[in-house]
Amino acid sequence: MSVPTYDQFIEPILRYLAANPGGSTARVAHDAAANALNLSEAQRQELIASGQATYKNRAGWAHDRLKRAGLSSSAKRGYWKLTDAGAVYAAQNPAPLSAEKVEQLAIGFMNVKLKSPPDAVALDGQEQSVLLANSATVSPDDRLEQALRELREATAADLLDSLLQVSPNRFEVIVLDVLHSLGYGTSRADLQRVGGSGDGGIDGVISLDKLGLEKVYVQAKRWQSTVGRPELQAFFGALAGQKAKRGVFITTSGFTAQAVEFSRSVEGMVLVDGNRLVKLMMDHEVGVTSRLLKLPKLDSDYFDEE
Repeated sequence: MSVPTYDQFIEPILRYLAANPGGSTARVAHDAAANALNLSEAQRQELIASGQATYKNRAGWAHDRLKRAGLSSSAKRGYWKLTDAGAVYAAQNPAPLSAEKVEQLAIGFMNVKLKSPPDAVALDGQEQSVLLANSATVSPDDRLEQALRELREATAADLLDSLLQVSPNRFEVIVLDVLHSLGYGTSRADLQRVGGSGDGGIDGVISLDKLGLEKVYVQAKRWQSTVGRPELQAFFGALAGQKAKRGVFITTSGFTAQAVEFSRSVEGMVLVDGNRLVKLMMDHEVGVTSRLLKLPKLDSDYFDEE
């Protein structure tokens, strides 16, 4: 018998977390769901193509759906905990959930994106992808594209959670690693962290040439609240104090409309919000790994007769 689909893991995960209001490690929650579903040893040994146990993968997607619905959260890396709304939902909807409620949790929140502060504005160039309806009329290629978008969305959410949980010092190092992956600095040694007390609003410096004549200054804010105009004005003042021509302000949150307007009114300032940061991390494999999928496609030229 095959492992149940991920939607069947939603209720076991919900009930286990409700019974453990302090939260649980993902590993323990995986096994609790497997026990609730009476999975056999053979089912627990089944693997997906990446080598992960299938039941753990599907339990993870079930928790992803609970997170998108606002019912659960990753309190820290590898640790799951119901939100206040999740605890209320579990109490108001005793087991078993109806098929309609399970379906709503499984597919009703698929288009929920990374959460940003309500007063943050989207930076130019950020795509707004929309997931396709789950229909038999959707072509396999379209379903593949949909799956890839959904995987990126889930990874982006996990990346942002992880960034919010690291120390400010570690976040500054990660930011420099991302900038180096983008091609800034002739070597990693050309990117230096200078954050700390008395840093004057500068967390990192990038030397664009061997002699250090051209530099980019970096400010990195591991924030959940929105970055406003005053923070950018202070950063601009720090750049002026260094007689710098270029600055990059990176945050895990977002920027207010007034902040974005200010950045456009001055020269040499680039903004990177949380959504853009995690996209860059995925595109350049900083803190993430990728796996290669081999998709067969007919080579019609092969069959042509000369």
